[in-house]
Amino acid sequence: MKHIDYAYTFGIDESAIEERLRTAETGTLSLSKDDESYAIPLAHYYDGDGLYFRLGVTDGSRKQAFLEATETACYVCYGTETTDDPREIDSWSAMVTGQLSEIPDSEYDRFDTAEINRQFAPIRVFDENIDEIEIRILEFEIDTMTGRTTST
Repeated sequence: MKHIDYAYTFGIDESAIEERLRTAETGTLSLSKDDESYAIPLAHYYDGDGLYFRLGVTDGSRKQAFLEATETACYVCYGTETTDDPREIDSWSAMVTGQLSEIPDSEYDRFDTAEINRQFAPIRVFDENIDEIEIRILEFEIDTMTGRTTST
């Protein structure tokens, strides 16, 4: 395949990854249970100290089952930026792995309704009844973070 175009990527340091987490709004959270995986497109909030997700969960849902079973989760956010050359697009990605935990009720004052609406994009609702959705704020305890970019 010698006529395929390739783009070289470069690793980015932790501060650049943190900046991407701070400025990007969405990504994909990957969970696992037994030998299955489940990925959720999701909005996040990163304040430099913690990475947080706001989820809508219904009792007995597949999402709930995977949240309870996952030991190590993976979150990926990425983006592209156009360049002066229409054939070239700069791109980047940031990936973190770690554990998810629901923040305790004592910390919910930090995420009151106004703060949730300020820090997270509106929650996407599919065929669920809004009255049956339980809003949860999860903290992602980061174990590893890696990132790549096509530009230096």
